[in-house]
Amino acid sequence: MRHHCRHIAGDASRPCLVFLHEGLGCEPMWKSFPDRLCEQTGLSGLVYDRQGHGRSAPFAKARSVHYLHESALNELPEILASQLPNRDYILIGHSDGGSIALLHAAEQACRLKGVITAAAHVFVEDITLAGIRQAVAAWRAGKLAGLSLYHGDKAEVLFHAWADTWLKPAFAHWNIEYALPSIACPLLALQGAEDHYGSAAQLDAIAGKSQNGRQIMLLNCGHSPHLEAPQATLEAMADFIAAHCLPAQI
Repeated sequence: MRHHCRHIAGDASRPCLVFLHEGLGCEPMWKSFPDRLCEQTGLSGLVYDRQGHGRSAPFAKARSVHYLHESALNELPEILASQLPNRDYILIGHSDGGSIALLHAAEQACRLKGVITAAAHVFVEDITLAGIRQAVAAWRAGKLAGLSLYHGDKAEVLFHAWADTWLKPAFAHWNIEYALPSIACPLLALQGAEDHYGSAAQLDAIAGKSQNGRQIMLLNCGHSPHLEAPQATLEAMADFIAAHCLPAQI
């Protein structure tokens, strides 16, 4: 199997929560958050490793500047077709996973019932590039060696695929704001007020330019709301799902 997937039990008659990890992430790096959100909502869940991450297969080719589009428009539909055939679903995306969720939502898939993003990007900012340069310095100093615990011998290739792509001069022009007005499903955008990879402008664009967007800025929180402010994030997501993404039960 090309992709590692983990299913979380829940009501199979209702939408499934599909979790999309960050740029250096994988299934176990979500910790217990997916299980807690599924338990809180009563919904089933699917957490998977994108290719090149975690326990999924290594990259088959060099990463291009279109990698987020490729994940959203090719890889994610493949996962949905194989793991959740004919099932409604709600996307929960963190960082790169949030950007992937937005691009997928812009296609207006009929079974997509809602999107929640945490620390997603829709354009490149100076703060983003500064944060990535700090990560590169930490990598060179050996401070990110723990990534190998999650990605094994793929860790170095994955790190450079992420950092080098974002730091390419051409990638400075990457921008997916054009896709946001096409997002018709309910959308909640979350971000930490102390996120060192993005400013509030990301949140304003996502919520403001989509058709049914809402936003929440989480205080005393950085780039990983589900880990740094787990209770507030859990409650915000669960409330949004219950109010906007689920059909009424008779």
